[in-house]
Amino acid sequence: MSMAALLLLALLLDGAMGEPRWLWSRLPHPAVLMGRAVGIFDERFNHGTARTAKGTATLAVLVLLAGTTGLVLSQFGPVVEVIVAAILLAQRSLVEHVGAVASGLRMSPAQGRRAVAKIVSRDTGAMAPSAIARSAIDSAAENLSDGVIAPAFWFLIGGLPGLLIYKITNTADSMIGYRTPQYEQFGKAAARFDDLLNWIPARLTALLIALPGGVAHQWRDIASDAALHRSPNAGWPEAAMSRATGVALAGPRAYDGKMQDFAWVNPTGLRDIGPAQIDAATSRLWQAWALMVALCGLWAIL
Repeated sequence: MSMAALLLLALLLDGAMGEPRWLWSRLPHPAVLMGRAVGIFDERFNHGTARTAKGTATLAVLVLLAGTTGLVLSQFGPVVEVIVAAILLAQRSLVEHVGAVASGLRMSPAQGRRAVAKIVSRDTGAMAPSAIARSAIDSAAENLSDGVIAPAFWFLIGGLPGLLIYKITNTADSMIGYRTPQYEQFGKAAARFDDLLNWIPARLTALLIALPGGVAHQWRDIASDAALHRSPNAGWPEAAMSRATGVALAGPRAYDGKMQDFAWVNPTGLRDIGPAQIDAATSRLWQAWALMVALCGLWAIL
């Protein structure tokens, strides 16, 4: 069975099943295990001198372990490959988490804040309804790339080893890839390698959003907006999502009590937004997923 056919089945399985609570309430999710592994290395080696070298060595060991694990698992045949790949894709869970923000916001701003706090790292305690909706849509776009398209891309390129190497790198970046005194040196390798692995998937995600969203003709504007983003990759899916939903994304937000003056993505878009715009974004998530499924199916047939 071709890798495209395996990916097609994994995408469909994840889209249908998501994250079964009965299973992950009894067993640790692979992503949790990856996080624990990164945490162990962080605790043991992120101190003293030569932190950049230690962080680079940490990433190398984690990547080697992930690639080896993927290689071993792939020996058990296509059924195991499909199941593992589906577990490490996050389409349905992403849609559910983003949709929960819309549902919460329809009840009250406080409920919306509680829901959005589960999917963003920015301060949510004093968020206005528009900021809640914008944060949810920001997260939807970025996590479509990180949680669905990029893992699918690297599975297609490198099978389970490629998928697991991507996931451990992305996990490490999310935990230690920060420009803070604690992590700027130790997490540098993880952040740079994550940027490299996401370079193509981020732009592919933007295209998968833009095509069914009817805004592919605005590609130059999408590219211009993406260049304003603080991340070399996250700006692409956010810029495409902002155009496809007609809203302004990114912009100023607070972290740890300090307001950060980030640039607006699609600054002329609608800023007074709410649950309806979140619903529109979840529709774009499914459209991008469906296009990816169609492309995998076509590739498998050819």
